[in-house]
Amino acid sequence: MPLRRHRFRKTALGLVALSLALQGCGGSDDDTVATTPPPATLAKRPNILFIMADDLGYSDVGAFGGEISTPHLDALAASGRLLTNHHTGTVCAITRSMLISGTDHHLVGEGTMGAPNDERRGLPGYEGYLNDRSLSVAQLLKDAGYHTYMAGKWHLGSNIATPATPVPLGTAGHTPDQWGFEKSFALMGGAASNHYFHETATSKNYTENGAYIQPGQPGQPGTGSYSTDFYTQRLISYIDANKGDGKPFFAYAAYTSPHWPLQVPEPWLSKYKGRYDAGYEAIRAARIAKQKQLGIIPQDFTPYATDPETLTSSPASANNGTASAKYINAVNGPADGYVDHGAGRVSKKWDSLTALEKKAQARYMEIYAGMVENLDHNIGVLIQHLKDIGEYENTLIVFQSDNGAEGWPIASASTDPKATDEANAADAVYATLGTDNGLTSAKRLQYGIRWAEVSATPFRQTKGHFGEGGVGTPLIVRMPHQAKAAGNFTSFTHIVDLTATFLDAGQAKLPTEAAPPSINAITGVDQNKGKVVYDSRYVYPVTGQSLLQVLLGNSSASVRKAPFADESYGRAYVTSTDGKWKALWTEPPHGPADGHWQLYDLTKDRGENNDLSATNPDVLKGLVTDWKTYMTSVGGVEPLRPVGYY
Repeated sequence: MPLRRHRFRKTALGLVALSLALQGCGGSDDDTVATTPPPATLAKRPNILFIMADDLGYSDVGAFGGEISTPHLDALAASGRLLTNHHTGTVCAITRSMLISGTDHHLVGEGTMGAPNDERRGLPGYEGYLNDRSLSVAQLLKDAGYHTYMAGKWHLGSNIATPATPVPLGTAGHTPDQWGFEKSFALMGGAASNHYFHETATSKNYTENGAYIQPGQPGQPGTGSYSTDFYTQRLISYIDANKGDGKPFFAYAAYTSPHWPLQVPEPWLSKYKGRYDAGYEAIRAARIAKQKQLGIIPQDFTPYATDPETLTSSPASANNGTASAKYINAVNGPADGYVDHGAGRVSKKWDSLTALEKKAQARYMEIYAGMVENLDHNIGVLIQHLKDIGEYENTLIVFQSDNGAEGWPIASASTDPKATDEANAADAVYATLGTDNGLTSAKRLQYGIRWAEVSATPFRQTKGHFGEGGVGTPLIVRMPHQAKAAGNFTSFTHIVDLTATFLDAGQAKLPTEAAPPSINAITGVDQNKGKVVYDSRYVYPVTGQSLLQVLLGNSSASVRKAPFADESYGRAYVTSTDGKWKALWTEPPHGPADGHWQLYDLTKDRGENNDLSATNPDVLKGLVTDWKTYMTSVGGVEPLRPVGYY
């Protein structure tokens, strides 16, 4: 089928009209009223500290029901507020592009994570880096008089701008300094090969202030450090360099923990020994009980029942991988002659594992938990430093994860991980798991599908998917001068809303001048429709909705009054204006075998257990129409073959 039948052409911005007031976990507006509100106004423009964890699951933090020790984040929650219905993109680069730009990822170059390798390659919005049609929250805050700093993972393009290549923003210079960060130490790609910084002399994986560096080489920053510890100290040094000059700061702590490879120093490496021997189901049940006790979910909430056990991989369709294959996607199904799909995953429950498999699997989760606690420790160091220098009370602090828990299997998705797990359980190998091997690349260690399902408790699916476990993350906010916890906010929020909130709190001036028309001679489409003028560029405006008045206690209402939709890897979702309905599409065999869109009543079933598509066809049809409108508005392209990131 020609590409043109799959592509929704960009005719309008539309993202503002396609945002959602989604009520979560059965909550009501009364739940959102602060029990101890922060001050109703900001006395002055605050410092802003935004802390991003990498691949942390919804329930991994103690305040969200986890058993992992996170006292500093729990203390932040006790003097702040939990937003329990917060959402991101499906994967890290997509989320980060929306954080920086404040709008949909298709518009600003990350239609998928990195440039796609299919028919979408080279299309507008699929550049694989933050393009020149994007605004930057850091640059806008810098314009408003803020210092701007970041340390950690960037993942929005790797090329540096040099005197020999003085090119326009977003075309060759992709590093944080090109996007308004005054000082930055950044991992360019999506993952560190070793959390202990053993880069080669020619490595281009890290930059500081726009120049490549090689942490691990003699005299280079980061040498001899564990990444989470180093990012903390680097950010502190940036803050201190301008301490006392009267200007507020925006600091982005973009941690790479607890992203694989699973590694952490002592004492965290050994702290959780034996804690996970009970297995997936027992730990998940304990988290659900704690979430109900804490009020994260209501007492009558029905958690997702967990994925069925698959001891062997389901086969792919006969034509899979051939030129004649016609793959089921979100716009074409079996009724149109599209029947092909890939193979299924192997995903065993705890009782189906051998003793050696259990030994290895428990160890993976022990190391992961140690990484989370080490992350919490470093967040505590950062917050204590703000107190020590007298900046804590005037700092807006926000913590979240970049997406749902990482379910990447330790073996290939269609392969039984038994051989890998049992090899890792051998005494000589087992003793080295999670340690620094001193090499450029650490042993690639992930905790797999079932532990990710535990991290996603009580929701369905994990990173890369649009189930609530894939895009729902913990969010903790503490306002300046806030002393006690405010009531949980249960309405839908999204990462782009945080961008808008930071700009609102910082009193940044947003560009409003409409870009002049630019009509494509072939399509007749105005390529500048919806754009505004900023710094001689035509860019997409911030479309997130500020949460400032909610966080100040002046409003308990949702900030969104229209549908919200997204797509990545061909997977898709859209939610209704009133927050009741969610339509979800996942390719087979991970979704329905016939490729139909699923429908859930989120007011009764945020766990996504009961597909109501068959009994509510008109509701589903309207939502899918909304999703197609969204795809048109952002220039999205449904791929001919939907394939997840693993």
